[in-house]
Amino acid sequence: MINNHYHHLAFGPDAIERQRVNGSYVAYGAHLERPDDGPDELSARELRMIADATQFCLGTVTPTGWPYLQYRSGPAGFVRHLGGNALRFVDLPGNNQFVTLGNLSTDDRLAMFFVDYPRKQRLKVLGRGLVHEGERREIEVAVEAFDWNCSRSIITRYDQQYLSELGKAYQEKAAAREAELTTEIERLRARVAELEQRENLSLP
Repeated sequence: MINNHYHHLAFGPDAIERQRVNGSYVAYGAHLERPDDGPDELSARELRMIADATQFCLGTVTPTGWPYLQYRSGPAGFVRHLGGNALRFVDLPGNNQFVTLGNLSTDDRLAMFFVDYPRKQRLKVLGRGLVHEGERREIEVAVEAFDWNCSRSIITRYDQQYLSELGKAYQEKAAAREAELTTEIERLRARVAELEQRENLSLP
């Protein structure tokens, strides 16, 4: 059974009504017909997506109720899993507007949006953020819910690292195939030599 916590957090009456009209209620809104299951538990699939991510968009809510979106990036693994439903990442200095930090001080709700362009996958994460001040300011996220989005509209893109890994894999496969063909050629040569020797021995 699909955990319905995301549905309870994301779907309001207007969204439900539009789902009914457009025929998607059974797939989405119908999950609201039972009580809230509570926070989602991150599985290996989500953790793999997050661990491989080199970028994501971070959404918070301003004191006036407006959504605020920022871009975060770093090497793969810069969003760390602390165990359970806890994530944490370094909040690198930006333009010193401190809008995200200000928002989290009054409303800890946030959203993280991850996209894997080569594999055409995207993951929405809803959670609550806590700012840790220190030598490195970090934001810790207690994940509440997540949702895997449709991949239909994602435009495939490849970064340098992915292309390098793809090229390496291709070279390894080509080398393995070359070794197989070399072995097969040597076997056939040995067989031909054996047949020629037999033929010579059979001649008067």
